[in-house]
Amino acid sequence: MTDLEGLCVQVARRFASQGLTLATAESLTGGMIASALAGVSGVSRVLKGGVVSYAPEVKRDVLGVAQQVIDTVGVVSAPCARQMALGARKALGADVAVSATGIAGPDGGTAQTPVGTVFIGACGPGGERVEECHFSGDRLSIRRQSACRALEMALEVAQA
Repeated sequence: MTDLEGLCVQVARRFASQGLTLATAESLTGGMIASALAGVSGVSRVLKGGVVSYAPEVKRDVLGVAQQVIDTVGVVSAPCARQMALGARKALGADVAVSATGIAGPDGGTAQTPVGTVFIGACGPGGERVEECHFSGDRLSIRRQSACRALEMALEVAQA
């Protein structure tokens, strides 16, 4: 069992035992978080759904990310990750929501925002948080590390 699979089992069990639901808002992970969770038997009691929001207009129109955030600090930012998580929680009616936005590479990085820069947001009964992460490895590795950290943060904000 990989770290991602283990975290999915942990999230599914803990959320089910607490009667909590989860939603995802994913950009660079492209649905990996929701897909990995779907591999756990019985997760339908927990997983409400997810939004894959690669395009800025989906972040804006579906998740409620402010156009000002997109135009000023950009979609790879803490404010964007925060608004994505809050938007997914509201749109999908979940108790907890997580988001991931960043640059998985190998292209797209800059000196200011290199490949592996990821912002992960989470909101739930235990509050809101956003983390700036710097992961290394190839594209798949960065995406998997992002998914794992998002699930860890889901567990953290699930506790009131």
